Amino acid sequence: MNNDNLGIDLEAIRAAREVGRSVVEHTPVTPSAYLSQQFGGKVILKAENLQRTGAFKIRGAINKLHQLGDSAKNGVVAGSAGNHAQGLAFAARHFGVKSEIFIPLGASLSKVNACKGYGGIVLDGGESVDTAVAAAKARALETNMAFCHPYDDVDVVAGQGTLGLELLEDIPDLVQVIIPLGGGGLLSGVALAIKQQRPDVRIIGVQVSSCAPYIYGTAPSGAVPTLADGIAVKQPGEVTRPLIETWVDELVDVDEDSVADAMMILLERSKMYVEGGGAVGVSALLASRVKPATKGSTCVVLSGGNVDMGLIPNLIRRHETKAGRRALLFVRVPDRPGALANFLDVIAKAGANLIEVSHVREGLNLRVRETGVQVVLEVRGLDHTTEIISAAKTAGFDVSQVTN
Repeated sequence: MNNDNLGIDLEAIRAAREVGRSVVEHTPVTPSAYLSQQFGGKVILKAENLQRTGAFKIRGAINKLHQLGDSAKNGVVAGSAGNHAQGLAFAARHFGVKSEIFIPLGASLSKVNACKGYGGIVLDGGESVDTAVAAAKARALETNMAFCHPYDDVDVVAGQGTLGLELLEDIPDLVQVIIPLGGGGLLSGVALAIKQQRPDVRIIGVQVSSCAPYIYGTAPSGAVPTLADGIAVKQPGEVTRPLIETWVDELVDVDEDSVADAMMILLERSKMYVEGGGAVGVSALLASRVKPATKGSTCVVLSGGNVDMGLIPNLIRRHETKAGRRALLFVRVPDRPGALANFLDVIAKAGANLIEVSHVREGLNLRVRETGVQVVLEVRGLDHTTEIISAAKTAGFDVSQVTN
């Protein structure tokens, strides 16, 4: 045993793999032609979003419950933003014990519902993962249930490290791994598993800048609205921080916009349904925070795929607008019958598809017999939008494009 690693070594990770062999999926790796071409290196995606329960957390949860043994006979309790909740509920059902999960306000509804579907009892966890964890600890003392931390636990870290074993087996020319960083269980476990066998492989962790305690030392108080809710934590772990300091080569941060871009690129180009926290590795490439290696393979770990369906339409709208396939125009038209129809006729003749139209009368300096109209159009690209505006102006309309 390496005492510096709190008893977590290659043997512990390999043992955790055997524990989870009948439950944990060996998830696929798939080359990304698009990302490789865009960034000039061989990029491979580790599709952990296809893992059972939709995220890597099942790896650590299964190992933790196995190590608890009879200590879990009264059940297990945890605080989680959703992915650990699902993993623990699934593992508890597998071992035939009760699970109670404290989930913070604003957590993904899909994650909450999935947790309940696996038999977990969902309880109010307050405003953040930290308050949820605190509530779970108090519950464990009251009930003699076993507390299971979402990341700051040696057995959980060893379980998460099994993903690193798979990467070394499946990618012979692996030279760099980009891994989402929340509490640090996945990053520290994978880094330890890989570095103890291949110290030359570069390990990079990625946090969202709005909540990056491992990078900046602190995180904002209160709940932080973020697309990457699954990796939003307030403080580094006592177990994971020293492991990360020892085994991880670099930490970087990304902003919310790059996370949204990454989610849509993965959906559109790789047909991968990935949550914000799971997509931050791709965000790091898009934001030029990390570059792929020029020789060998760079693997980006897609750590989870539990996305609320209600979020997708907004992401698609944003992406289509940014790509120039959606245009928002504002036009002043005479407030008389037929004026709007004439403008819409110009749009139709220009070959655009009308998605939405609305009158805008408040907050504008309009003439007495004039109204403002805002239209959302589906277009072929930026050049097509320019053509539509030109045609409308030629027809006598005062029209402009609305941009963010």
